[in-house]
Amino acid sequence: MYPDAPRVAVGAVVIHRDKVLLVLRNQAPAKGLWAIPGGSVELGETLKTAAEREVLEETGLRVRAGEVIYTFDAIQCDPEGRVQYHYVIIDLLAEALDPDQPLHADDDARDAAWFSLADLSNPSLPISPTTLDLLQSLMKAA
Repeated sequence: MYPDAPRVAVGAVVIHRDKVLLVLRNQAPAKGLWAIPGGSVELGETLKTAAEREVLEETGLRVRAGEVIYTFDAIQCDPEGRVQYHYVIIDLLAEALDPDQPLHADDDARDAAWFSLADLSNPSLPISPTTLDLLQSLMKAA
């Protein structure tokens, strides 16, 4: 089924002790790639509440969402040029409330883990290009 309008989604950029929380996506966009945890905003939900819910669902980690730090479109078309999906993704900075608790991937994530900056520079790491762009721009700003 093809969409008739874009969907709004959020991501939560959770950084603790120079590591960033990533999930191995099990659904489009970025299926099979490590990316920022997140997903669709539900009707009546704020961006912050959606980001907090998505991190909890995908990793078991409770977070407090903060400011918007990055936005982008994820659009994929079929061979005939019809839009298969179009997400407007809004990433928020988030703080882990108990960062030392074990992570439990669930929902749309196959795995969840903390990655160091050195891990992110490994060319064999299957990471979402938009996630890598975001994290590299954050590192330059820090």
